[in-house]
Amino acid sequence: MKKIFTISSMLILSVVLLVSCSKRSYHDDGNDYWLTKEYGVVVYSDNLCPYYVIETYDGYTVVRSNGYRPYEGDEVYGDLSRLGSRDLYNYTDNSIMRGEITDYWLTYGEAQYLIDNLCYGYSRTAEKKTIKQGLLKKK
Repeated sequence: MKKIFTISSMLILSVVLLVSCSKRSYHDDGNDYWLTKEYGVVVYSDNLCPYYVIETYDGYTVVRSNGYRPYEGDEVYGDLSRLGSRDLYNYTDNSIMRGEITDYWLTYGEAQYLIDNLCYGYSRTAEKKTIKQGLLKKK
């Protein structure tokens, strides 16, 4: 009787352990949605100025940050060709940030002029802001 009970309990325990060891993937990081959006690279970001510039394939986009500001060189996905408040996905930091897109499809000169005027009052010095070029990678 003891042998039957011991063998049956070991058999049931091993079946339970083997069944519970199945591989299931519950993790979904949600990148698929964001990676279908427009791609850009941050080419200007400053601690003192709430505006930053993103270079896209269609030109430059100026964004006013609502809190979190990305660093220069960060890869960003989102609706970069429409005005208004938007959620943007920072691929480099794997975070979502909120920003207000003020202008889009700008040339380098237009973006430089806008940043100089928008960030003039935030800086303690009157030095000219420079937007980096050539950070956008071909995807």
